[in-house]
Amino acid sequence: MSDTAIKEAMDYEKQFATNNKLKSAYWEHERTMRDIASALYSREKAGQERGEKIGQERGEKIGDKTGRQALSTLLQKLLEEGRKEEFDRLWKWAKTYMYLEEGENAGYFAWSVQPDGTKNSFGAAPDGEEFFAMALFFAAHRWGDGEGIFNYSREAKELLHTCIHKGENGEGGRAMWDASNHLIRFITDVDFSDPSYHLPHFYELFALWAKEEDRAFFKEAAEASRNYLKRACHPVTGLSAEYAEFDGTPYQPVLDQWGGRHDWYYSDAYRTIANIALDYEWFAKDEWESENVDRFLNFFCDTVQEKDRDGIFLTDGTILEGKALHPVAMTAVNAQAALASDQKNAFLCVHRFWETPLRTGDRRYYDNCLYFFAYLALSGNYRIY
Repeated sequence: MSDTAIKEAMDYEKQFATNNKLKSAYWEHERTMRDIASALYSREKAGQERGEKIGQERGEKIGDKTGRQALSTLLQKLLEEGRKEEFDRLWKWAKTYMYLEEGENAGYFAWSVQPDGTKNSFGAAPDGEEFFAMALFFAAHRWGDGEGIFNYSREAKELLHTCIHKGENGEGGRAMWDASNHLIRFITDVDFSDPSYHLPHFYELFALWAKEEDRAFFKEAAEASRNYLKRACHPVTGLSAEYAEFDGTPYQPVLDQWGGRHDWYYSDAYRTIANIALDYEWFAKDEWESENVDRFLNFFCDTVQEKDRDGIFLTDGTILEGKALHPVAMTAVNAQAALASDQKNAFLCVHRFWETPLRTGDRRYYDNCLYFFAYLALSGNYRIY
C-alpha cells in the first residue's frame, strides 16, 4: 500500500468520524479498516521479522514455563505469514518436547514445559490442541504434506480423533469435547467450559477435513458452540465470563481451585468476542453474532466511561475493583469485533486500536498475540487455506 493510499485512507477516516452519512459508502466500497490495517500489518510484520529469532519465540514465558497455547497460536501466526522453515522448526520442537506419549493424557500436548523441554505439567487444555490442528491443516493445504511429523494433515486428523474419542473402550483419560453435548471442556478433568475456547469457524473446517468418521461430530460441534455462545454472552452487554457451565452461566462453584475467580470478564474472556467476529467473517451463519458484537461495542463505547474501559467487569457490566492485566488485548479484540458490525462504534474501536502501540514488558505476550491476530483479521490476511 503506497504512502498516497495510506494518506487517502486516513483522510477518509477523518471524514467518517465527523460525517455519519458516509457510513454506507464506506462499507459498500470496502474503504474500510482493511485499508489502514493492511498497511499496519505489513509494517508490524516487517518489524517483527527484522528483530525476531525463533528461539525467543517458542511460546509464552511465565517464569521458566513455555505454554502450549502460545506455541499453537504461534504456529498459526507463522502459517499465515508463510514462514514454513520457522513453522517446521517450532512444530518439531512442540512434537518433541510437549507431546505426551504415555499416561492418561497420551496423545495430547503438555500444558507447559521449561525452555529446555522439561515438562512442568502433564495436564492438557483444549485451546492448544484446536489451534495445533488448524495450523496443521492449513500447512498441508498451503505447502503440501511431507514425511513423518511433517505429514501435516495426518497429524491434525490423529490429534482431533484423540480429542473426541479418548476414554472410549476402556482407554484411560478423557476426551476434550463432551460426547453428549458436543461442547469443548475447559480441561479434560472437568465438565464445564471456557467460552473463549469455542471456535465454530474452526469446527466447520474440521467437519470437512477430519477423519471421515469424525466429520459429523465437528459439524454438530460448530452448531453447538454457536448456541452455547448465545447462552454464555450476556443479553445486554455481550460480555462473557472466563469460565462457564455448559448451560452458559458463569462458573462459580470452586473459585479458589483455579487460582481465583473466573466468573468475570477478564483475561481469557477477551478472546470470545474476537472468535465470534471471525466466525461471522468466515461463515456468517448466524446473525446473532453480529447483533451480539453490536451490544458488546455499545457497552464499551456508549456505556462505559473512558477511565473504566480497561477495567474488570461482571458479565452484566458491573464494574469491579482493579484494572485489566492485559489492557492492550482488550483494545485489540474490541477492534477485531468490528468484523461483524457496520455500526459507528465499530470504526471507533478500530481507530483506538490504530492509535495503540504494541505492549512491552513482562506481560506483553498475551496482549501482543491478540494484537497480531486482530491486525491479521482486520487487514484480510487471516485466510482459510
